[in-house]
Amino acid sequence: MAWVVLSITAAAFQTLRFMLQKALSTGRLSAGGATLARFFYSAPIVTALALGYWQWSGAEWPGYSGVFWGYALIGGLAQVLATWCVVALFAHRNFAVGITFKKTEVVQTAIVGFALLGDTVSTGGLVAIVVGLVGVLVLSDAPGGAGLARFFNRAAGLGLLSGAFFAVSAVCYRGATLEVASDDPFLRAALTLMVVTLSQTLGLSAWIGWWERGEIGRLLAAWKTAVWMGLTGMAGSLCWFTAFTLQNAAYVFAVGQIEVIFSIAASVLFFGEKMAGRELAGIGLLTVSILGLVLMG
Repeated sequence: MAWVVLSITAAAFQTLRFMLQKALSTGRLSAGGATLARFFYSAPIVTALALGYWQWSGAEWPGYSGVFWGYALIGGLAQVLATWCVVALFAHRNFAVGITFKKTEVVQTAIVGFALLGDTVSTGGLVAIVVGLVGVLVLSDAPGGAGLARFFNRAAGLGLLSGAFFAVSAVCYRGATLEVASDDPFLRAALTLMVVTLSQTLGLSAWIGWWERGEIGRLLAAWKTAVWMGLTGMAGSLCWFTAFTLQNAAYVFAVGQIEVIFSIAASVLFFGEKMAGRELAGIGLLTVSILGLVLMG
């Protein structure tokens, strides 16, 4: 059940990264700058780790096929756009609603995975995914909203769009890792992540440098916080990528929804917030969903 442990670990690192990203995006950097920070400070570490592990393993260089490059570059672009959408959500008061829509990434990943890779989800797996989605909806739905109007807004649109982009990136990353000719799942994940992160850093740096003059300078000045974002982002991505080499991306993301529980735990432990009955019910549903996927995996 290595993919389950990797998915949960990735969700934990992702929670830490979004906490750091929110701190940077609320005044110090633009949405684009905070998005670039996640890749900019990860790239050197990922590259050193991937090449170092390849040398240590003694494996032959597996090479990259044309199909690999297609999956890797499309997935990298989709992840950049998804991350940008999530960071942009931090500027909205109805952040919880946007994140609710982001969590539709699990269902969207199942659809994209079937369309691109032919990945199928069993009936039991589909039931577990739906139960988990309901749990996330219960957890994320903040009370006091104004009917349907609170769902049809910019934050909701950004959340839904980020979910779609994350779905495309996850399936493309799984496709890319499967194209690397190696029996070592960690090596396949590391080499794929290296290519993706370097392409994201170069491409987004060029874009930000052209359209947001001075933002890269502010990013460099914020290194004391941003470097930790890079480390947590790298660790989380490495866990996600390795899990994608072992299991259907929809299942991986479904287990990764435990991130919501981690976020609530952080609120309780670090900010002294109390748990509502609705939140306990949502955690219960999400736990049932994850346990179901674990038992089937």
